[in-house]
Amino acid sequence: MKSTSDSVPAVRLVNNPDGTSNFEIGKIPTLKQMNTNAFWISTTTEEWEKEVHTAPRKQYVVTLKGKIRFKVSNGSTFHIEPGIILLAEDVEGEGHSWEIEEGEQWERLYIPIADNADDFFIQDSE
Repeated sequence: MKSTSDSVPAVRLVNNPDGTSNFEIGKIPTLKQMNTNAFWISTTTEEWEKEVHTAPRKQYVVTLKGKIRFKVSNGSTFHIEPGIILLAEDVEGEGHSWEIEEGEQWERLYIPIADNADDFFIQDSE
């Protein structure tokens, strides 16, 4: 996944109708005004984040430092690192898990997606 002048690579966590989680590979166009009103930075990991969990809200997660391996319900995995945006939209069902693959700390920026707002995600064609 590479950035271009008109998009940034992204992975979206989603819920399946049966309650399991999955992911989609795609991109987010650049220079789009996103409907958000807050953000925060985290460098710590809460206990609940170490287990399988759902996203607490629909949000962009922008990695500043670290390489993280995510795992969804069927055991499939993907990596997130600086330059790849995660859209955490699996707010119900089984959820996902993650672990740090490189580095000792995951530095990330959380940007909640406003209710009913477009996430601007464009899924790659298969």
